Amino acid sequence: MKHLQPREAWAWLQAQADAPPEQRPLFVDVRMEIESLYVGRPPGVVNIPWYEYPDLTPDPQGFARKVLEEAGSHTRPILLICRSGKRTLDAGAALEAAGFTDVAHVVHGFEGELDEHFHRSTRNGWRFEGLPWEQM
Repeated sequence: MKHLQPREAWAWLQAQADAPPEQRPLFVDVRMEIESLYVGRPPGVVNIPWYEYPDLTPDPQGFARKVLEEAGSHTRPILLICRSGKRTLDAGAALEAAGFTDVAHVVHGFEGELDEHFHRSTRNGWRFEGLPWEQM
């Protein structure tokens, strides 16, 4: 799995914007749907949760199946994002175990690491870097 800093991930997505859809990276938000909708998310991201409320239990095979349905093939590049870059490590490993050949994740995720006041988006992450995002 490739580890991309937020700006690297955004640059990669932009560089591939004119590629045929089946070759363009599939950008997947692995957070729960409520997180993605209300906390905010990058534009163009597809939400496929690694786990969901109320179980909060990952289903690696089910997750990989849903990503494959959206991606169309195991060779399409996949870019994963979560809150802080932790869930994407497990989700990416599950995709690689399922046969995906080009998996990357956004280091520090959308909100980044906690600071000394237990706040996010103050040290690193997609939002901290000032990259495009939207919110319900």
